[in-house]
Amino acid sequence: MDDLNDRQLTIAEAQAIVDEWITTVGVRYFSPLTNMAVLAEETGEVARIMARRYGDQSFKPGEKDDLADELADLLWVTVAIANQTGVDLTEAFRNNIAKKSVRDKERHRSNPKLNKFNKQNP
Repeated sequence: MDDLNDRQLTIAEAQAIVDEWITTVGVRYFSPLTNMAVLAEETGEVARIMARRYGDQSFKPGEKDDLADELADLLWVTVAIANQTGVDLTEAFRNNIAKKSVRDKERHRSNPKLNKFNKQNP
């Protein structure tokens, strides 16, 4: 894990790193239900930052504004859930892209809501 800053990580490597950390430093995985609750909590933290940065709300004094960290927390718990439920995220992601490529091949191009803006001015 010492060379993490020096290279790109694959999804499989991320799954292995999370597993190693959880089973050594973290002692063991939380239950799947607890991890689902943590996923919801982290999603809420991302939503809070998005609402304040890009929505109408403002940050409270001392409130954390670190979207990258919150997204990384969301990724971490997603990987943990995949690990403990036996999901290979690399394969799942490949399958998901294939599904979207077939199902949504023309869907977004023909959506007038998406086409009201040109590519230079979203």
